[in-house]
Amino acid sequence: MSQIDSTGTAPPSPSKVTRVLRMLWADKMAFAAVIFLIVVLLCAIFGPMLFEGVASKTNLRARNAPPFDMARGFLYILGGDALGRPLLARIIVAAQNTMLIAAGAVAGSLIVGTCLGLIAGYAGKWTGEVIMRLADVIMSFPSLLLAVIVLYMLEPSIANLVLVLAITRIPIYLRTTRAKVLEVRERMFVQAARVMGASNLRIIFRHILPVILPTLLTIATLDFAFVMLAESALSFLGIGIQAPEVTWGLMVSQGRQYLTNAWWLAFWPGLAIILTTMSLNLLSSWMRVALNPTQRWRLEIGGKKNG
Repeated sequence: MSQIDSTGTAPPSPSKVTRVLRMLWADKMAFAAVIFLIVVLLCAIFGPMLFEGVASKTNLRARNAPPFDMARGFLYILGGDALGRPLLARIIVAAQNTMLIAAGAVAGSLIVGTCLGLIAGYAGKWTGEVIMRLADVIMSFPSLLLAVIVLYMLEPSIANLVLVLAITRIPIYLRTTRAKVLEVRERMFVQAARVMGASNLRIIFRHILPVILPTLLTIATLDFAFVMLAESALSFLGIGIQAPEVTWGLMVSQGRQYLTNAWWLAFWPGLAIILTTMSLNLLSSWMRVALNPTQRWRLEIGGKKNG
């Protein structure tokens, strides 16, 4: 119940955005993670427009320049690579391809896996069994090994990398969606909608999908970090993105041969990968609580106290 002030009127309830910000502020680690992810997203959007020319321009005088040497300008604060290009500018530019590959793979696997899971969970037994056997076939191959085999036969491009990583992640969303649908479809509100004559599509997308969507979004946030690591591993093995395109994983791969005398070439892009995956894990943990109605009150109380 809303509290009544001295004038006899109830104070206005906070908007949804304000509630989310308060819950986010209640978890300081998650708040810091969101700030960092926003910075990464801004780098991915505007970085190539601002620094693409600088990031690709060679300067042999600054070859393997050490970090924190401001004599060459602010962009060399993290040092220079083997061709004298500023590492800070290259990390900012590489954020676009890294985020694009991870976002494309997660979005593709989420959409396809969710649709197949909805069909497998709500349709008849035989349809569900056929779809689940398809998921079992994909899961029978190690995801990284499957990606290595396919990319070895195909040209290593952004589109092929997104396609391969998306295929390997489909069973995660398919199995989760099917399990949740099998549970939700027996609840009273679904039975009531069926009795009132609602179509199957309306029941699935209007009544079932909104219930299971928070769980899928939480998994997608966590899976985003896994796909980033998978792309970095493929680039490190030399079958991911190829030069002149650049990703954080490719920068680590290019810097590994200089680890003994120029450690910063692989350290800084590796640190960017670590901080981004850590931020995604923290955000996923916060979402697991914030999207759960039975646990959300902890964040709401914490947000009110801090506010």
